[in-house]
Amino acid sequence: MTPHDIRHDWPVLESNAEYETGWYTGGYDRVEQPDGSEKNYYWAELPPAVVVVATTGDELVMVEQYRPAIREHCLELVAGIVEDGESFTEAGARELREEAGFDPAGTSLVEEFWCSTGVLRHRRGIVFAEGLEPVERKLDGNEFLTVTSVPVDEALARAREAPANDATIEGVLLAKADGLI
Repeated sequence: MTPHDIRHDWPVLESNAEYETGWYTGGYDRVEQPDGSEKNYYWAELPPAVVVVATTGDELVMVEQYRPAIREHCLELVAGIVEDGESFTEAGARELREEAGFDPAGTSLVEEFWCSTGVLRHRRGIVFAEGLEPVERKLDGNEFLTVTSVPVDEALARAREAPANDATIEGVLLAKADGLI
């Protein structure tokens, strides 16, 4: 048996947060690797986020918005940060009201998982919302969104159009796999 075959907890020898942006914290952990060597592993820690797969009959609610980080206009599912004390389903219902102007009769958690585990400390929840009733939108000051919808049977193809993003593709695929859309 080699050292790589033995369970190893990778002890953290030092943990440093090097910067704080108000949006995320970035830093590194110096760890002991299974062979006894030490290495810094860099990370960015973000608050949990929710992605909402919301349907109005045979249409999927989506938003179009400009993403400055990639300098592209994107077609996406409604998404946002989970606020302190909120569950993924509560955050999903709130984000759907605020961004798209729909109040869901019901929400359910489709999946919860870690994102980009090689560099991020970030959890994502995919929420399914149905029974939508129109309400007034309440966008944040930095949100410039156009609400649109796409036929459910075209959702995956539309999600895969450039510039595609992971959260929208994941949400559509998981909802399809569970028979929700």
